[in-house]
Amino acid sequence: MEELSPAVYNAELMKPQQALKQYFGYHSFRSSQLSAIEHVLAKRHTLVIMPTGMGKSLCYQIPALLDSTTKTNTDACPSITLVISPLIALMKDQVDALLARGISATFINSSLGKQEREKRYASVAAGDFDLLYVTPERFRKPEFVEVMTQRRVSLLAVDEAHCISEWGHDFRPDYTRLEEFRRLLGNPTTIALTATATPEVQQDIVRQLGLEANEMQLIHEGIDRPNLELQVKEVWDDDDKLEHIIDAVRNTQHQQGSGIVYFTLIKTLERFSSRLLEEGIVHVCYHGDLERSKRRNIQNAFMEGEQSLVLATNAFGMGIDKEDIRYVLHAEVPGSMEAYYQEIGRAGRDGLESLCLLLYDQRDLATQMEFIRWSNPNSEYFQQVYLYLTERKEQVQAFGVEWLNQQLHSRGKADHRLETTFALLDRYDVVQDSHPPGCFKVIANLPDCMLDDGRLATKLERDQRKLYAVVEYANHPGDRKQFIHNYFGLPYNA
Repeated sequence: MEELSPAVYNAELMKPQQALKQYFGYHSFRSSQLSAIEHVLAKRHTLVIMPTGMGKSLCYQIPALLDSTTKTNTDACPSITLVISPLIALMKDQVDALLARGISATFINSSLGKQEREKRYASVAAGDFDLLYVTPERFRKPEFVEVMTQRRVSLLAVDEAHCISEWGHDFRPDYTRLEEFRRLLGNPTTIALTATATPEVQQDIVRQLGLEANEMQLIHEGIDRPNLELQVKEVWDDDDKLEHIIDAVRNTQHQQGSGIVYFTLIKTLERFSSRLLEEGIVHVCYHGDLERSKRRNIQNAFMEGEQSLVLATNAFGMGIDKEDIRYVLHAEVPGSMEAYYQEIGRAGRDGLESLCLLLYDQRDLATQMEFIRWSNPNSEYFQQVYLYLTERKEQVQAFGVEWLNQQLHSRGKADHRLETTFALLDRYDVVQDSHPPGCFKVIANLPDCMLDDGRLATKLERDQRKLYAVVEYANHPGDRKQFIHNYFGLPYNA
C-alpha cells in the first residue's frame, strides 16, 4: 500500500473542522481522523486501522456530510454514502445518533417489516438520505441492487473490515463479495475500517476489494492504549477462577464503572453465574442462545448503567461502545490475539485506568482446539453435505438440519461444520440461501476452493497458530504490550 502523501480536495466545500463542530460538537479531531478524511475527500481508497473507541466512524461520516453540502435539487442522480456493517443490532443505534445530530441517515435490514423496507427503498431511490447502512447480505436482494443503480454512491464505507478476510477472526463469507459489490456500484471511492489487522489480513482486505496494493492508502494509528493494565494469572480450577473474578469485581466497584467477564462456553458462563449470585454479586448474562429481544434488553440495561456487570460470550462483541468499562476479564482463554485485543479494547474508552485480566487455565485450550477443528471442515465433509443435498434431498427437506447433522455424525454444540458449510455454499452460490429451506436447494457445483484440501489444511493451521499466539502471550515473561505490538507487526515504545 502507498505511503501517505498530502491529500488534495475542493477547498470550496465546508471544511472538515466546521462539520465536526457543527454536527458533532467537537473542536478538534483525534489522532489520524483528519488525515483519513482528507484522503477520502481526495477520492483515494483508504484502509484505516485505529484502536477501538477512537472514532473511526467519523472518517466516513464527515466526508458524507461534506458531500451532501454540494447537492442541489437539480441533481439527476443524487449521491449517497453506503456503509457496509456486519451487525444489524448496531445500525439503529448508529442511525438514531446521526438523526439526533440533524444528519440524514437510515438503515435497511431484516429487522424491518416488508412494508417499511419497501418504503425505505422508495425513499432511497427518490434521492432521500445521505448515509445508508446495510449488511453485505443485503446485496442478495435484487430489489436493493435495483434501488442502488438509481443513486450515485460517492463513498463506500466498509466497517469492521477484518470480516473480509478468511484469515481474520470474524470472517463473514458475504464480505468476500465486496469486489463484486464495488463493480455494481460503479467502483466508488472506498474506505475500509478496523481496529485489528495483521499485515496478512491487511493484504487480504485490499485483495478482496479488488484493488492493488498501490491503489489503497494505509492509515495505521497503532494499537497502543496506555491506560489499559494487562494482567495474566494462571488458574487451576473453577474455585481459583471464581476467587479472581470476585476480587476484580469488588476491587473496581468503588470506581463507579462497569465490567465484562468473557466466557467461551455458555454452560461455563451459566455455572459461574450461579456461583456469583450465591456470593451476592449482581449481574446479567448475555449469549447467543437468548432471544434477540432479550439480548437487546440486556445490552440496553448495561449501556444505560442499569446493570454494571455482564457475563458474556463473544456474542457480546462489536459495537459495545461504553466509556466507563473499568475491567474486562477473560474467564476462559480466547481463540486468537485478534479476538482478545478486540474484547479488551472495550475497556477504558474514557481514558481512565482499566484492568484487562486473562485467567489462564491450560484446560481451556482443549475447548478452543475443538472449536477450531469443527470450524474448519475438510473437503470430504463438504462433499458429504453436497451428496445429501443432491441425492437425498427429499429426506433433508422432510427432516431438516438436525436430522442432517445426525447423519453427518455431529459431535455436539461445538461442531460448527454444518453451519460453516451452509454459509460457504451460500457464499459461492451453490445453494439458494444459507437458511432452510433455501439452503437445501442446490443450484451449482461445489467450487474448487471447497475441494482443495491443501488450502483447507493451511486455513486450519493458521487458526491453530492464532491460538498458540495466545498461549505465548499468557506465558510471556516481559512486556505484554510489546508482545501485542510485535504480533500485529507494529513498532513499540515502552
